[in-house]
Amino acid sequence: MPQPLTRHNRTRQVLDAIAAVNARLSDEDRAAKYAKLAESPYRFFRGTNHLYWGDVWHDWRFALFGGLPETQTWLQGDAHAYNFGAYGHHDDAVRYGMDDFDDALIGDYQYDLWRLAISLVLDARENVGLSGKRIHKALKALVTSYHDELADHREGEVPGAVTLATAEGPLAPFLEKVAKKKSRAKMLEKWTTLHDDGRRFAERPDKMAALPAPLASQLRKAIEEEYRQTLRGSRVEAEAEHFRVKDLARRLGAGTGSLGLDRFYVLIEGGRDHEHDDVILDVKQQTPPEGWRLMDAAEKRAWRAAFPHEGARHAAAFTAIAEHPDLYLGWLHLGETVFSVRERSPFKEDFPTHRLDGAKPYRQLVRQWGRILAREHLRGAQALHHDDPSRFARAVGARVEGRRDHCVAMITTLAVSYADCVGQDYRTFVEAERGRATQR
Repeated sequence: MPQPLTRHNRTRQVLDAIAAVNARLSDEDRAAKYAKLAESPYRFFRGTNHLYWGDVWHDWRFALFGGLPETQTWLQGDAHAYNFGAYGHHDDAVRYGMDDFDDALIGDYQYDLWRLAISLVLDARENVGLSGKRIHKALKALVTSYHDELADHREGEVPGAVTLATAEGPLAPFLEKVAKKKSRAKMLEKWTTLHDDGRRFAERPDKMAALPAPLASQLRKAIEEEYRQTLRGSRVEAEAEHFRVKDLARRLGAGTGSLGLDRFYVLIEGGRDHEHDDVILDVKQQTPPEGWRLMDAAEKRAWRAAFPHEGARHAAAFTAIAEHPDLYLGWLHLGETVFSVRERSPFKEDFPTHRLDGAKPYRQLVRQWGRILAREHLRGAQALHHDDPSRFARAVGARVEGRRDHCVAMITTLAVSYADCVGQDYRTFVEAERGRATQR
């Protein structure tokens, strides 16, 4: 058979892209990541964000309802249903929203909205078992709630996060359960043990591993010296004893797309007044967001001029988007590799969509997703344009005004079609992996 004259071969493109992105991983990490990708179409979608960005980067549909400098904001960069969850940090208040900004970048709002809509279709099919008609209704609820939130706040003000006091529908009992089940003391009990000489990380060989002495020494020095200088706010002036390192460990097996990146847990003194005031810092290797790979040379130069490294970019995004940025947010270097640093939240918990009973509570939930995403985009845009805080909301509103139904229909068609494509790509990947396994 003659060789094709073009690369219009989706199967080959998908397999080549996955191989290229994961080429740097060890054989063990690659096998673990591929096993996660093979679990389901939704898990595959979560772990192949690079495919999504490659597919939509130059999509002409952006011109219909955005595609302008004014419709750009800080993006979450990997918006999907399971990047929403419970979280809480220094004030021990439980909130619900997005709390992962590893892929955050500045771009048109639709990149996030489309990815979230696609994930809704995959989640609704896989975990909730909704019919096509009910999925369409859920998509309408998502898109409508997003634009309603922008329209409600064109004057520039942004409402607060979803909390125990403001949660609606199925989120209310979920957050109540998280508040009762989780606490800082329980997190420390899970991840650490008390010894005569103080607290240390527990032995959890499936979750953590000890560090070799040279790496432990390097990380300890980076925490106590470089990292402290990157902090903003009240912790900057805190006494050095607050950041005294008590123990360090390598975090194993966390994440899907980020699997294979270096990640560490660092236990620091925190306060000294209570038994459970120690703090666990989550130290995570940062790489450029997926959209960065698709920028041209001039765009990459401008990006690097704005953000000297990805730790600074992550901190800038987190500060811009989150209503309550982590007081321990910062970065450090180990050699040439940059890491973000933040507190491990005692309240981290995903909402179990598979436990929802039918289409109505699911629509109630996705309406919250739409409003939360809109609020994050509002905050992100305000961080970029302090002099005109309502610029983003006005611009998006003008693009959608009088055409809301058209916007809903377009995103519905895109989300369902792309979810079908994800299912096809997933089957391609699984069949290829099965074929490789038989050849070994």
